[in-house]
Amino acid sequence: MDDDDWLAQRFEAHRPHLRAVAFRILGSLSDAEDAVQEAWLRLSRSDTSEVENLGGWLTTVVARVSLNLLQTRRSRREDPQGARVPDELAGWAGTAQPEDEALLSDSVGPALLVILDSLEPAERLAFVLHDLFAVPFDEIAPIVGRSPAAARQLASRARRRVRGAEPPRDADRRRQREVVAAFLTASRNGQFDALLALLDPRITLRADDATVRMGASSEVLGARAVAETFSGRARGARLALIDGAPGALWAVDGRPRVAFRFTVAAGKILAITMTSDPATLSTLDMEVLTDEILTDPAG
Repeated sequence: MDDDDWLAQRFEAHRPHLRAVAFRILGSLSDAEDAVQEAWLRLSRSDTSEVENLGGWLTTVVARVSLNLLQTRRSRREDPQGARVPDELAGWAGTAQPEDEALLSDSVGPALLVILDSLEPAERLAFVLHDLFAVPFDEIAPIVGRSPAAARQLASRARRRVRGAEPPRDADRRRQREVVAAFLTASRNGQFDALLALLDPRITLRADDATVRMGASSEVLGARAVAETFSGRARGARLALIDGAPGALWAVDGRPRVAFRFTVAAGKILAITMTSDPATLSTLDMEVLTDEILTDPAG
């Protein structure tokens, strides 16, 4: 076996771990694969003869690549220009992908993924590396360009935010339902300021591939951009329970077309996911609620 084959074998042994790290940082399976591939390219071009812990070296490379991708994604998509939901949905008259959820199932679920999406890139990386993969802050610090103490603070802020989105009690669920109902009412009535008041400043709106093909933006970041996306829309949205949590549903002739899943904590919407892939919709437990709460959101 030559050196290249030996190195490739060692890399393949670490691939599942690297893929898991990248996915939990990036929240995108395709981006995670790109980050892992970039790590391989860097490994193949580097002299690692003095590297004692190849797994740690590769994890650091994947983390750096993932952080760069997160920062690029955020800077590219914060601009609200072009942020939209499909025209088909705008005049309603009437998503984590399955493979992503499978990848998450061993240590982080879809609910946590949407919370992670609301974090700043450095916060997300510090939290994922330390809390999910037990990477010491001394090793995280140079990746995020901070001191170990500052890296610890990043992870601590992220941890508080994640804990704030733990599964709610019945009273919390009622409050979440009121927030979603108020959002739908403000959206369809074009009440921009009311929408802003309901959204966390770092909210993330995500759409699955099927919804993107309908004309939606794949991701919209920030309260103002999300409010502009929904203001004056959602005219036919129905308040619904999606897997037991307050959400919204658009159906045509009784057939669900788009499910809207909301992540709400402390009275603010942290994330919205639009799902229209038929295979995914078929796995969701969906129940349309009455319209009473839409006319009296605080009642």
